[in-house]
Amino acid sequence: MGLTGSVLAIDAGNSKTDVAVVTTDGDVLATARGGGFRPPAVGIQTALDTLAEPVTEALHTASLDSVTHVSACLANADLPVEEEQLAAALHARAWGESVEVRNDTFAILRAGVAEPRGVAVVCGAGINCVGMRPDGRTARFPALGRISGDWGGGWGLAEEALWHAARAEDGRGAPTSLAETLPAHFSLPSMYALIEALHLGHVPLSRRHELTPVLFATAASGDPVARSLVDRLSDEIVTMAVVALRRLDLLSEETPVLLGGGVLTAGHAQLDDGVHTLLAARAPKAVPQVVRQPPVLGAALLGLDHLRTDAAEQERLRSHFTAG
Repeated sequence: MGLTGSVLAIDAGNSKTDVAVVTTDGDVLATARGGGFRPPAVGIQTALDTLAEPVTEALHTASLDSVTHVSACLANADLPVEEEQLAAALHARAWGESVEVRNDTFAILRAGVAEPRGVAVVCGAGINCVGMRPDGRTARFPALGRISGDWGGGWGLAEEALWHAARAEDGRGAPTSLAETLPAHFSLPSMYALIEALHLGHVPLSRRHELTPVLFATAASGDPVARSLVDRLSDEIVTMAVVALRRLDLLSEETPVLLGGGVLTAGHAQLDDGVHTLLAARAPKAVPQVVRQPPVLGAALLGLDHLRTDAAEQERLRSHFTAG
């Protein structure tokens, strides 16, 4: 039997937050959803105020004032020092007796495995990779963009597509259908018109991510430049996974490699085939699988790991979210 207690599980992304209150018996007492968690943009305290809304709702529904343990997997907790700062700030809110903060990629990893062991690569707006072993060892990357050596993610792919399309239209680069498909998405006649619209704010910066699906559609039509970007993303995803596997001494063991995030769960055939082919060549023991379980499940399981619950309770919790 698990230890008597409860967990407040938080999966907070840039655009939305999911919260669950669960018992160490694997029962879900309450769930709630709130807005995005963006400390770099609004400050830690304001971000926590936004987080407090779904947390308060979930605790109220569960008829609790606080829990035994808070397991928070948070976007923008990219460095250990940021995790420590956020853990201290969460502890001050008195939602739980103990608090553990991890980057939100760990939630996707834990949601996809029966024990805390494996590697996860997430490609959504950005790209990140983490790995963990049951003994507590982890592997991770700063995931701060180009300054930390990253390439890919929806925002990065959109920028690359724009770069190639602009150069194709003015003659500096190789021809590509992206020069037509990207502006056409916004009902504009040319890349020049799109560049002007982006620069002057007529097309908001927040809509740039819409160009990533256009890139994949253009690649699927056979465009060589677009296909080269998808191939480069496949290589980057596998490179991150293999490095994490190597750091954790897991290359020689059958190990799950979990794939999550909007880009990796969208079912792009060229990307999926590239990732599987390259993984089979570079890490033959790796077992790739797409994670479709809600990441808040992973945050809750990490909380139950902390409270040392048994596999039966964890499976009970997993079955709740699978059925849901």
